Amino acid sequence: MEQVRIRRVYDPVDPGDGTRVLIDRLWPRGVKKSALLLAAWEKSLAPSTDLRRWFGHDVERWREFCRRYRAELGAAPEAWGRLLGYARRGRLTLLTATRDAEHSHVAVLRALLDAERAEEEPTGERASPVCFAPDESGPAPD
Repeated sequence: MEQVRIRRVYDPVDPGDGTRVLIDRLWPRGVKKSALLLAAWEKSLAPSTDLRRWFGHDVERWREFCRRYRAELGAAPEAWGRLLGYARRGRLTLLTATRDAEHSHVAVLRALLDAERAEEEPTGERASPVCFAPDESGPAPD
């Protein structure tokens, strides 16, 4: 069973979702706040408006989007810590309004959460800050 799920905000609530966290900068259109049954709305973990516009869900830009987004996450260590805490406590569902969730910021977050949890020591202590580790792929092309 997967520990971190990705779902769209337009999908019906599933009893197996566990802790549900919205990871979008803007509230999704046409969705009532009471309908999402959220534990949290972590706006600061969503990509910046500039990055989101640059990416434009162009799959050809996916790798570079991932690199730039991981770099942006360094500005939100408190929100990252909260999200990691939710993941440590059990099933976590990351919610987004994005149509292609598997090529979006929530897919990057899921991968980072999985990597972080995989590196944790048996005591539950963080072995290393995977999310904030330097990217060794070099500078981004303009």
